[in-house]
Amino acid sequence: MTYLQLFLSFIQIGLFSFGGGYAAIPLIQDQVVSIHGWLSMKEFTDLITISQMTPGPIAVNSATFVGIKIAGIPGALTATAGCILPSCIIVTIIARLYLKYRDMEALQSVLSSLRPAVVSLIASAGISILISAIWPEGPVRFDNINWLMVLIFFFCLFLLQKIKANPILIMVASGLIYTSVSLIF
Repeated sequence: MTYLQLFLSFIQIGLFSFGGGYAAIPLIQDQVVSIHGWLSMKEFTDLITISQMTPGPIAVNSATFVGIKIAGIPGALTATAGCILPSCIIVTIIARLYLKYRDMEALQSVLSSLRPAVVSLIASAGISILISAIWPEGPVRFDNINWLMVLIFFFCLFLLQKIKANPILIMVASGLIYTSVSLIF
């Protein structure tokens, strides 16, 4: 039954995560934290962090991680298969249709109308993760803010937006900053 739950949960994620990995984050969170309780919100935040640091799509990395945690290697294979199967089928169909109908104005209108929805999914996921990083110990209150995380967030945002620094270097730098400050204090 666990394998079937993993497969069905991640097939839903694979089937409905339009817009790529970041858009899948709220769907993954809903399945693994809210519906099944396979991960806590802190574990989910760690999962997203690990998924960002490893090669491959967030959804596939998440499926593999959750599958291993829940049912070992067979669980990882089951969850990952569920996650990628819809994409393989859908992309094959869409590629054929797009190549045939790419000049149709109706198709271009549909694609344009999906962009705001995808951006809102990404923003929702980002806000959830930001909240769990800045308020890791409980309720969202001013006296409960992790100020080190706030400083690291704005430092990284500055490096990404103004200096256009390499994201990998930013992740390494933020990890080093947090570790250094944690060891000092």
